[in-house]
Amino acid sequence: MFYQLYELNHAAIAPWRAYADSMQLVLRNPVNPFSHTPIARAIGAGLEVFERTTRRYAKPEFGLKETKLTTGPVSVHEKVVWSRPFCKLIHFERALPDRHRADPKILLVAPMSGHYATLLRGTVETLLPNAEIYITDWTDARMVPVADGRFDLDDYIDYIISMLHVLGPDTHVMAVCQPSVPVLAAVALMEENGDKYAPSSMTLMGGPIDTRINPTGVNELAQNKPLEWFADNVIMQVPFPLPGFTRSVYPGFLQLTGFMTMNLDRHMIAQKDFFMHMVKGDGDSAERHRDFYDEYLAVMDMTEEFYLQTVDAVFIKHSLPKGELMHRGHRVDPSAIKSVALLTVEGENDDISGLGQTEAAHTICSNIPQDMRHHYVQPDVGHYGVFNGSRFRSEIAPRILDFMRTHAQANRGKSPVRGVIKGGKSA
Repeated sequence: MFYQLYELNHAAIAPWRAYADSMQLVLRNPVNPFSHTPIARAIGAGLEVFERTTRRYAKPEFGLKETKLTTGPVSVHEKVVWSRPFCKLIHFERALPDRHRADPKILLVAPMSGHYATLLRGTVETLLPNAEIYITDWTDARMVPVADGRFDLDDYIDYIISMLHVLGPDTHVMAVCQPSVPVLAAVALMEENGDKYAPSSMTLMGGPIDTRINPTGVNELAQNKPLEWFADNVIMQVPFPLPGFTRSVYPGFLQLTGFMTMNLDRHMIAQKDFFMHMVKGDGDSAERHRDFYDEYLAVMDMTEEFYLQTVDAVFIKHSLPKGELMHRGHRVDPSAIKSVALLTVEGENDDISGLGQTEAAHTICSNIPQDMRHHYVQPDVGHYGVFNGSRFRSEIAPRILDFMRTHAQANRGKSPVRGVIKGGKSA
């Protein structure tokens, strides 16, 4: 019933949002002689804060229409190259000039953890001048009819393997946060089966490979509650008239509530600052706030089976690092990975995936040669700084691209990057 009440509350407030919108137009109309007075700006700012706080945020667009190569700007076109009920694979197709060098082909696996794949817009934008980017665009579970079936952790792994088959040889897979576990599992299964489409390299960024190491608040919550508690308290049925009516899901608004409460004071201050920016007429700062929260507050639901299996296997039982993760009745063996190069990236101040949790992949992937593995810790960044922002653009992305070029199939054995790097220095 809680999901239904949430939807009912949203519908009940709709007339007030419409009124707030119309009053903003009146107060900000340049023909209105009071539009530039302090009191009109204050009332208009308050109305916008109310409207933005109570609205439902739609799935954002990537909006990447152009990228800049060394030879100049070229257009970019989004093309769906693979599709299943719960995911589409989008290729950011660049209009490349003739004789352009062969860039790394990257399968960028976006997290299915409440936000849309557009959360990685900055990641794609940074890599696009130097790589062919394909990204997983996960579907909001409440928009998938029950007739389309279930989606669980096994299906997630199967989707990744299927996408790697579609992309063909010499693909580099890159997982951001949550997908680190299923991506590593998919690669292990492919290597064990001698799959010729196993990727050339695997990059895991801020992922929960072993959450027993430096557990964060997110990890401790899962450890302190039995799986039955999650099933009883956070799983709800999609209400009518949504396409996924009666599907059992973990609602995105609950995940967002958890994220917000982790740093509630920061979000409250951001809203206050947004209000003051509008009152003072600081349009640039207000627009940056809108851009960030338009993305951050757009959330999606996850299927019950995927969510509960992930909580159980990754955060409660630690199945992968213990060698107990199962895929359709078969044990996943990370030591089977021998020919796929491994790069792990962590943020020094990550409060979601603690320092060392991703690096644990090197321990369980014990048969990857030393000259095909590499670990990097980025100083002074949190979770989102691992895949977005100025540090990602200037320090992390160049390392990822260099690693992929080094370990492309054509370049195997040529001056590989070695060792573990922390804070930009070899260790």
